[in-house]
Amino acid sequence: MIYKLQRRFILISTVSVLSVVTLVFCFIFVLNISSLNKNMDVLADRVTEGGGRFPSDFDDGHKPNMMPPRDDHDFITPETPFSTRHFTVLFDNEGNVVRTFTESIYAISSEQAVEYAEKVLKSDDKRGWISNYRFRVYYSEYGPGVVFVDGTMNRSAMMQSTATAGVVLFACAALVLLLIILLSKKAVKPIAESYEKQKQFITDANHELKTPLTLILANLDIAEEELGKSEWLDDIRSEGHRMTELVNQMVALSRMDEDNITLNETEVKLGLMVSETVSEFETLALSRGKKLESIVDDNITCFGDEFLLRRLVGILLDNAIKYCDRGGEITVSLKKHRHVVLTVENTYSAVGELELNRLFDRFYRADKSRSFNGGFGIGLSMARAIAQMHKGEITAYKKDGTNIGFKVVL
Repeated sequence: MIYKLQRRFILISTVSVLSVVTLVFCFIFVLNISSLNKNMDVLADRVTEGGGRFPSDFDDGHKPNMMPPRDDHDFITPETPFSTRHFTVLFDNEGNVVRTFTESIYAISSEQAVEYAEKVLKSDDKRGWISNYRFRVYYSEYGPGVVFVDGTMNRSAMMQSTATAGVVLFACAALVLLLIILLSKKAVKPIAESYEKQKQFITDANHELKTPLTLILANLDIAEEELGKSEWLDDIRSEGHRMTELVNQMVALSRMDEDNITLNETEVKLGLMVSETVSEFETLALSRGKKLESIVDDNITCFGDEFLLRRLVGILLDNAIKYCDRGGEITVSLKKHRHVVLTVENTYSAVGELELNRLFDRFYRADKSRSFNGGFGIGLSMARAIAQMHKGEITAYKKDGTNIGFKVVL
């Protein structure tokens, strides 16, 4: 149990930390992409303002008087026109090439520039990426024009910074997870101590109660022999048996929580077992005015502990008979597709008042009055423990507003 708690704590912490780190990394990545596109668009806009060249590009070869950087685009410096690779293609309104500007880029010829520009105009996009070039479509006095700015270096820098941020984030996450693993035992220690005290209490209660209960029942037999049968003696015997059953269930549930418990796993003829168990409970159901039906494939088998699986089926049937409305129906179904699915449904008029998420809690009783016709609130906890021991799950559900069902998937 302690190992399970520690493992669950580590798993939940790991998922939480990795989720946060992944979200932060995605946020950084999206932010970097947005920043890259924004900066590249600024460069494309400056080229557009210059009619296809940077405003400081002059044909006379003189060093330009670069305009001061704008406050919102302070990454543009007097060196930007010389470090930015770009090219422009101008068309007339009939789609003919009027002029190409490829002086500021070595890797692209005029023919390639025209080919890129024609692809962009066919796409109807005003801004975007084609290969490693950020483009912008604008309209001049001649017709449409397309400005391209080389983003190879910018993209590479962005990817490197994102990768660095990712490495730092996940390295920090690894350190946090290492600390969580090292401190996990200490974190679950209060729960572990509480569990050990509860376990010790159950063990002590078992020893302290079994002897007096045995003596009470033995003395009842002697009293009946001397005094004859009596309604009061029958009531005492009934409550004595109930107390014995409660102690046995508490001990059994406590043992199921052990980490080192081993299952006696064999191939179980589950279909036949369910049919047999239904037959055993049929008389009890009829005696209480309830109808028990089953839809079971007797050929279904599974791998598990036969004793525990039989107990699981018995718990669900016993629970259904106890809480089914008088004159109601109980339906048992066993099917197999990818998994074995066992369902037990019964009519229950107060189904709307049930807290399904609490039905498997120990000592929880749907019957708030704690009447004697119910159980101790341990059976469904045992059913869940048995299902989990077989790597399965059990869930409760409401149906049609008048039925409650339990579904076991193995």
